Amino acid sequence: MTENRLKWVVLALAALTIMGSYYTYDSIAPIAELLRSQRGFSQKQIGLLNAVFSLPNIPLAIVGGILIDHIGAARATLGAAALCTVGAVLTAVGDPYAVMVSGRLLFGLGNETLYIALLVGLAQWFHAGGGALAIALFFSMARIGSYAADTSTSWAAATYTRGWQPPLWLAAGLTAIGLVTGFAYYLIDRRYAHLRVAGQAVERFALRDLTGFGRSFWYILWLNVLFASVFFPFRSTFSIQYFQDVKGISLAQAGIANSWVFFAAIFATPVFGLIADRIGKRATLLTIGAALMPLTFLILVATNWGLWVSTALMGISFSVIPAVIWPSTAMLVDKHRVGTAFGLINMLQSLGLAVSNFGAGWLNDAFHAGPRNPEGYDAMLGMFASLSLIAFVATALLRIRERRSEGGGIEAVVVTSAASPHQRH
Repeated sequence: MTENRLKWVVLALAALTIMGSYYTYDSIAPIAELLRSQRGFSQKQIGLLNAVFSLPNIPLAIVGGILIDHIGAARATLGAAALCTVGAVLTAVGDPYAVMVSGRLLFGLGNETLYIALLVGLAQWFHAGGGALAIALFFSMARIGSYAADTSTSWAAATYTRGWQPPLWLAAGLTAIGLVTGFAYYLIDRRYAHLRVAGQAVERFALRDLTGFGRSFWYILWLNVLFASVFFPFRSTFSIQYFQDVKGISLAQAGIANSWVFFAAIFATPVFGLIADRIGKRATLLTIGAALMPLTFLILVATNWGLWVSTALMGISFSVIPAVIWPSTAMLVDKHRVGTAFGLINMLQSLGLAVSNFGAGWLNDAFHAGPRNPEGYDAMLGMFASLSLIAFVATALLRIRERRSEGGGIEAVVVTSAASPHQRH
């Protein structure tokens, strides 16, 4: 099999692996009301289920990135997918509460390493060009997983009528399928390792490796952390409850409304990835994407516009930023440090996710948010809007820095045959 064909097979397997993982991460929001009504969970307890997902990765994400650089992306993918499956099963068992929390913690530990490993693997296989498009397609499949989780309140409605547990068993099954596809990727990568780019010789890790990145990298890092701290806690934990309590719609309707973001991203993300590959202007694209986030929350709080407006804006933002930010990061660091760089980003991102999830739940409880007091959600939305504004400032600073640089950087076009291997990476 030729290298060109193999890299697309690897992309397909990586995409299927991450799709099940994203479904399982987003499986909490559709059952949030069931957990509240059937098990008496508070909003802080519901928020903790996604906050604890991120907790182990605060200290361990960087360890996972370094480990990937040492043992290889494919081997790390296989181990992480197995850990995700165990965590998803424990979450589905889910009673007592401590078992469910433990399952989410194990799932989070495996998922972040899985995510980084697959991104590093794609960077290796698409070293000769098309990296932004490949990663965008990868994220499109991830969005299909999130979209399927939100719309499962309709297409798998029978599982929800049987209580909180069957939807979680469905998620565990999809995670197990990801383990199978991850194993297939491992076998291909092991058999055809000579066809992908090899990283530079592994060097002994030192703490200075965590700080020896350029300023543009740090702007991208903080954008990623802040964006994730807004998007995922809202869309994957609290949005469906918010739509039900504030907009007065049913669980199925709220799930469909929430899914519009992911549905738009399925198609839009590859478009922005292709644009980034063809014309560059990555800092400009990131600035546009970041500007839409605070606007989304302003519309939710200050207007009575249809939900499709805010979900469309957030969907565009969610399409631009992941499609551009990861290949841009790979361009800014040495090949042998890509895993470490991704791990550092995910370590800080995990801290942001944990704090933001728990903080949003705390605010909702403190202001008695619910169907009888829809205004109680305003504090949570204000927190998300403020974080969005800070993320926009980070992208504006990145764009200013890129415009002042003399060539290169992430704004450069990287599709010509004259590009260096590092630029194509």
